[in-house]
Amino acid sequence: MVALVAFVTGLTYVDRLNLGIVAKNFQDEFHFTPQTMGWILSAFSLGYAWFHVPGGWLADRFGARRVLAGAIIWFSLFTALTTIAPKLPFLNLAGAAWAFAIVRFLMGVGESAAFPVGNKMMGNWLGPNERALGTSIFLTGVGVAGIIAPVFITRMEIAFGWRSPFLALGLIGILAGFACYSFMTDWPEQNPRVNSSELALIAGTLPAGTESVREKLSRRANMPWKKVFSNPSIWALMLSHFCLVYPVYIFFTWFFIYLVKVRGVTVSKASFWGSAPFLANVVMVPLWGWFSDRAVRKFGMRGGRRATAWLGIGCSALLLWSGSHTANNTAALVQLAIAAGFNFAASAILYTTCTDISKKCSGSVSGIMATFGSLGGAASPVVTVWIATRFGWSHALDFAALVTLVSGAAWLFIDAGNLIE
Repeated sequence: MVALVAFVTGLTYVDRLNLGIVAKNFQDEFHFTPQTMGWILSAFSLGYAWFHVPGGWLADRFGARRVLAGAIIWFSLFTALTTIAPKLPFLNLAGAAWAFAIVRFLMGVGESAAFPVGNKMMGNWLGPNERALGTSIFLTGVGVAGIIAPVFITRMEIAFGWRSPFLALGLIGILAGFACYSFMTDWPEQNPRVNSSELALIAGTLPAGTESVREKLSRRANMPWKKVFSNPSIWALMLSHFCLVYPVYIFFTWFFIYLVKVRGVTVSKASFWGSAPFLANVVMVPLWGWFSDRAVRKFGMRGGRRATAWLGIGCSALLLWSGSHTANNTAALVQLAIAAGFNFAASAILYTTCTDISKKCSGSVSGIMATFGSLGGAASPVVTVWIATRFGWSHALDFAALVTLVSGAAWLFIDAGNLIE
């Protein structure tokens, strides 16, 4: 179950990176200006930012399995349709640029459900003693995707043209959607592959099966929105995630340019260092999940989650600051890559906490938090380049470190042990 959700998470990132990787040939074929390309690329983010909450709510209301499978098939279909967007009915009347933008927007709508619904599935399937580790593994898909996407997409583009990665990824995604629908169940009790001993581990109590599937399914009835938005932990999670996603989006957007133009790294070496933050993700995120679960056993839910979040956030901020002021390129870039790894690791603790504080509406809570994270990601490229052009790149990274510390300060108001229900 965790591996399937991790695969889906990785697939979403490969899909969203594909157009940026093939942008040159794509732009040359349709003679788009840089401004038009910018709007087409940003159309995905617009759809992605505003549909986290509906996706999470649908999972809470109707079950994560069906919503996740439907979302995968939806965004995979629009990934494949990117190849013929200007020829689609109705869209052919809007012109090529609008056609691509609309398809990318609809693709973003589908992908927006992946994280909150995947987190909902992890909450249903993972017991309190393994929740952070399992959640961190599903988020490790981001790191794996960041490593393989440039190589996979570039080679396919060279061999078969820019449309081939979109078709291949669309087909893979549709098959993955059907696999999830066939293999997954909303609750472990519904899955014939799960035995009574495993149910006991997941429930965290003995004997297992004290709560029937019927009773669990009945909890979908109504969402306690008033309780959700009156809980200080929810607002603090929203602020923390906004401030945590802000610095990590620098690695998604400006990091390559920073390497080449500021640090003077060659293009070939920049490609290597550009994947270093994602490599750090693969190592740091599952390690931090394991560490968080052990901390919870020792210090309790509130103290354990808070301690591991603070340690990850603090290390990330410190390394961002020190890396930006280190003269030696290798030493500086190692520090910045590890800073990104700590950032990803802390993000996994935030997603785990969404499930800690509300198992019934963890999809909606994750969606609310993810929305604010997307807003932080949207602000990051604009604010970063504004600071960099006026005050220098060191100050831009210093500001990102300061924002990271604000994310840690928000944890003063987060209590993972205080359930909404």
